[in-house]
Amino acid sequence: MKKDIKIIFHIDLNAFFASCAMIKEPYLKDKAFVVGGNQAMRRGVISTASYPARKLGIHSAMSINDALRIYPKLIVVPLNFNLYQKYSELFFKLLKNYSSIILEGSIDEAYIDMTEASKTKHPLDLAKEIQTNLLNSYGLPCSIGIAPTLFLAKMASDMQKPLGITVLRKKDIVDKLFPLPIKACYGIGKKTSPKLEAIGIHTIGDFTKESFKERILDIMSESSYQSYLDHIMGRSSDTIDPKRYAIPKSISNETTLNYAMDQPEAIFKIIVEMLDVAHERLEKEELVAKTVGIKIKDANFEMMNRGITLSEHTDDYNLFYEAIESLFETHYQNEPVRLVGVFLSSVVQKKDLKMDYNLFTYQELTKREEKIYQIVRSVNEKFPDAVSKGIKKTS
Repeated sequence: MKKDIKIIFHIDLNAFFASCAMIKEPYLKDKAFVVGGNQAMRRGVISTASYPARKLGIHSAMSINDALRIYPKLIVVPLNFNLYQKYSELFFKLLKNYSSIILEGSIDEAYIDMTEASKTKHPLDLAKEIQTNLLNSYGLPCSIGIAPTLFLAKMASDMQKPLGITVLRKKDIVDKLFPLPIKACYGIGKKTSPKLEAIGIHTIGDFTKESFKERILDIMSESSYQSYLDHIMGRSSDTIDPKRYAIPKSISNETTLNYAMDQPEAIFKIIVEMLDVAHERLEKEELVAKTVGIKIKDANFEMMNRGITLSEHTDDYNLFYEAIESLFETHYQNEPVRLVGVFLSSVVQKKDLKMDYNLFTYQELTKREEKIYQIVRSVNEKFPDAVSKGIKKTS
């Protein structure tokens, strides 16, 4: 039976931090500006550059000092993560109107399975509708790639920016993907692409040539080489599993007090109790966190949140305790409070702590799961009584 071809959208919000800055400060529209760093001190690194700034040769990861040398009138806008989080949530909320099968690539990009929705409406019409709604409703421009696999959709969304819609089918790979420079291949980093160029691989098409294989294997492992080939040729994953990384973004615990309390020792004791509960859940679900913070609501019901970001992810109770103790001593001003709480954020699974989630690790996890399943199924077929529901039977 022929497998149905999936229709995957990769939706990438264009210059997201810069777009958010323009929403907040409309005067920035059409201006050359960057987000991140400090203009007065001429220090820091650029997080995002507006498109007019990019035309001047200014780009992300460039130092503010270098950017100001290129264009002394450059406007530098400070980072505003609360603003980005707000518009990211609106972005994903809108996408849920079209499909429930969504994978968050990051705060400003998503993979979405539009196979079912495309049965009643043409994919290009759907893409244009999503693009228009994001721009008109929230002021967020985006580019959309449409393809049968996650990798090809990702590559397609990068082909026309800003506000582009690109279809990349398997039959288009040779004409549209092969001519692109090798550094444009998603997953091949800044360190690897110069090495490939040095051995004569200048385009994605060059990478697929058998004549280059031996030289490529001097640069990367055979498994990596094969993985890139599978991605480029449209043989990689077309499955979006929204639950794969479905872990809480934060764990919090809070309580409303029966009366306004202003005894520091008593208040801190309750905060510690809230930490105990939050930490217990963190350990139970085998998670680690990088940020710890406290919540305090005063008698006028004004909320104060203060947090500390640790140097690395952890589940160490003592580190969390020391952090909330420092936060409480620094920020509590002996005023009466009605609510206190604790939050642990930047949460990831402990087992995945050192894993960089991208399309390649995503596919490798899927392959690993499939391999385990095949082994178990093979054992069950050969020895039907050997394994049953994970319990080894003994005679």
